[in-house]
Amino acid sequence: MRVKNKPLKRLNHYSKWKYLVLITTCLLLALSALPSWYGEKPAIELKFTDSSSQFDTPFKISSLLDAQGVKAESIALTGNKATLVFNDEADQTKARNTLNDVIGKGDSLSYSYTSIAPAWLKEMGFAPIKLGLDLRGGVQFLLNVDVDQAISEQRDAVIDEVKQALREQRIFGVTVSPKNSNGMLVRTKDKADEVSVRQFINSQYPEWLAKGDSEGLSITLREQNSSEFLNLTMQQNLKIMRQRIEELGITEALVQRQGESGIRIELPGVQDPSMAKRVIGATASLAFYEVKTPGGEAVSTLRVKDEQGSMVVLVKKPVLTGEHIVNARVGFDQMHRPEVDISLDHMGGKMMSDFSATHIGKPMATVYREYGVNARGETQRSEKVISVATIQSQLGSQFRITGSGDLEEAQQLALLLRAGSLTAPVTIVEERTIGASLGAENIQNGFAALALGLGLTLTFMALWYRRLGWVANVALMLNMSCLLGLIALVPGAVLTLPGIAGLVLTVGMAVDTNVLIFERIRDKLAEGRSFAQAIDQGFNSAVATILDANITTMITAVILYSMGNGPIQGFALTLGLGLLTSMFTGIFVSRAIINLVWGKDARREVRV
Repeated sequence: MRVKNKPLKRLNHYSKWKYLVLITTCLLLALSALPSWYGEKPAIELKFTDSSSQFDTPFKISSLLDAQGVKAESIALTGNKATLVFNDEADQTKARNTLNDVIGKGDSLSYSYTSIAPAWLKEMGFAPIKLGLDLRGGVQFLLNVDVDQAISEQRDAVIDEVKQALREQRIFGVTVSPKNSNGMLVRTKDKADEVSVRQFINSQYPEWLAKGDSEGLSITLREQNSSEFLNLTMQQNLKIMRQRIEELGITEALVQRQGESGIRIELPGVQDPSMAKRVIGATASLAFYEVKTPGGEAVSTLRVKDEQGSMVVLVKKPVLTGEHIVNARVGFDQMHRPEVDISLDHMGGKMMSDFSATHIGKPMATVYREYGVNARGETQRSEKVISVATIQSQLGSQFRITGSGDLEEAQQLALLLRAGSLTAPVTIVEERTIGASLGAENIQNGFAALALGLGLTLTFMALWYRRLGWVANVALMLNMSCLLGLIALVPGAVLTLPGIAGLVLTVGMAVDTNVLIFERIRDKLAEGRSFAQAIDQGFNSAVATILDANITTMITAVILYSMGNGPIQGFALTLGLGLLTSMFTGIFVSRAIINLVWGKDARREVRV
């Protein structure tokens, strides 16, 4: 019986499609990294609703800025959008102040950073790596959300509902009073009334738990609902904070939850935090109340002073609150006094329409509400009536209010109403400003450390492993290029100073991959294997060890990213992505280079 010889396996050979995939991947990531080398410059984007004669040519914009001593490096005008690029943040701030005074009512202005890379890179969709606060400079706020205050207000609303229900059922002699920050106490003269209150709470407010004790009927928020209320309040406050920052025109802000009831806000590139502080820390909102008229039905009332200090008696339950306001713009009345034009959502419009239809000829008050911190650090709410108007006709989803102060106060109120009112008051507990010069110094020092580490590593590999060392050096340079390109491609990725430390660590992790492979090759050569066999078996035997080492480190990086915040996440991100690129270049790119150089004639003597 004749047995056919099996074809010999060709060692150290890649198919053409593998080389194509490797070259395409490295080229794509290199192009993605390229805009970061060019860098960015501060810019202003101006969008205007009408083709104003003041903005119909770049020359007119430039003349306006030159008159104020501001120099723009370039001005690009596309349709109703103008992009102005400046040399530094100081010119950007001056230009913003100048343009704010002349733009129209419907125009919008935002300031950010724009890439100075060639146009063909921008057209391909590549953008520079986003820099964090410690590298770009800017301001950071740490806010505390007073969730207890929000729960207390919800409790007060429930107390009012219980009192109203008792009056409607003609149950008298029952007292309902607050107890602690998240509870209430009901005292009754007989057991039947206590049972009625308990049934009302269980049916109308199932999230509240009613228990009888020696003092009376104690009603508290259930623990599960308290936790849900906390998370919902934090989510809503985060959303509103992001909307407020968008209204400020800051496009690269970071807003995220920190701890149980904290919010951390980073505004890269912002060197004047005063305006941002006023808007972020503000808790202003509007509410509309029916004015209590003499001889009306018995209802719970609220006493609030107006602008002149006179007391106005209001029906305690508001007609409409600020959560239904979807838009607010500053306008002027017939006397050229500032007013705020308000638009309501569908539900708010219906509520206002239904109320005004049945209260024509009766007064309605607009109450301005805000929170502050007293000398003891406690959150306090202050309210004032800014206008009392008689309802002349049925109102809809659009109307106007007056009495909001001067033009600047009206503009700030309109901004806050557009961005939404907070569901719980916040206080700024920490403010930290990093200058642009310090950010530039951090970048310089960080990349100097990276260059030093990379240079020493390249020198060691070239001297110790000779020819194979040069392969490792090429793979290491490609690894850095791929890593920077990958960071630029990942949505939401931000490079921070600890992130640069992750880049430096990645250099060591990347070269460790090649060290493991080359040492295995040396071991196989010492066993008497041919050079071709040593390469093949060295790579194959080292892969398992490389995977074990990198997977355990990747687990650590994932844990750091999921549980940490800010700088810790920046370090974990570059470390995790660096592990991926290190394995890609150390295993596949190095093998491809060795295959191309020595794959065709691996029988010759090679010193490694």
